[in-house]
Amino acid sequence: MLDRESTFADPAIVKLLQTRFIPVAIDQAYQRRQKDNEGKFYQKIANQSPRKVGRGTTQGLYTADASGKLLAFTNNRSSERVQRMIQTALAKHQPVKVAPLAKGTPDARFNPEPPKGGLVVRVTSKVLGGYEEPENEFRRIFQQSLGRDNLWISANEHAALAKGQLPQNLLKRIARFHLVDNTRGEPSMWNDNEIKKLEGTLRNGQLRTTVQLKTAKGDRSYEAELLGHLETKKGKVTRFDVVAKGHFRGEGTYTRNAPKGRFPLAIAFTLADGKDAADTIPPQGSRGWLPGYMR
Repeated sequence: MLDRESTFADPAIVKLLQTRFIPVAIDQAYQRRQKDNEGKFYQKIANQSPRKVGRGTTQGLYTADASGKLLAFTNNRSSERVQRMIQTALAKHQPVKVAPLAKGTPDARFNPEPPKGGLVVRVTSKVLGGYEEPENEFRRIFQQSLGRDNLWISANEHAALAKGQLPQNLLKRIARFHLVDNTRGEPSMWNDNEIKKLEGTLRNGQLRTTVQLKTAKGDRSYEAELLGHLETKKGKVTRFDVVAKGHFRGEGTYTRNAPKGRFPLAIAFTLADGKDAADTIPPQGSRGWLPGYMR
């Protein structure tokens, strides 16, 4: 979401990407670990940049030719720097003929699929206030940004919801992995022992839940109510609209510059329709640990 307000808000960059490149968006935390052809191709490109695989994150913007030769790289959202990177890549590019990359067998650990018979729910978060006046445009973008993720619901949980039941393990998954402030970066998830209160009911399609989350040090917390509406038809959930609203405190390692003290945070959940390519993206909390996320 941040990039839409910065790098990809520049019409010149968007036009170049649409006409001169084949844009690909990935989660490098997966690709730099994948032991398959897709992963090897990405790793080949990344290893030609300043950010080598095996030395931490390989985040950034890469341009490469069809053979995997790196043409240019940057890890800066500034539209000016990205434009320079793009122009450098275009100047270096020489068309080459290469054999298509064989699909091979995907690394199952990093290619999870939504649960069969289950549900995918879009999750969107927003800090509603509490920020100090931003010192620059980039900080303003961070303050206004949205967090986005997907919630996966298993087939058994789907069946229970359709019967008017509210599975406790689903509530816990929502609390641990989705009641987070991910608006400024990758959030810290909650541990089981940080769930201080989690009580919910589902009656006549009306969902009402109270949650209190708090670290042992008290440096991060969230107290909120979840209110929502579910509808079913022929044994399937056809509507899942839930909003969590409450007060958050603190920040994570990669979510710095949060508002001071307690600040309002809202998180919306709505059933995905499968029309958005992002609907198939695995939940962030499931990275390399899908069984732990789904338990």
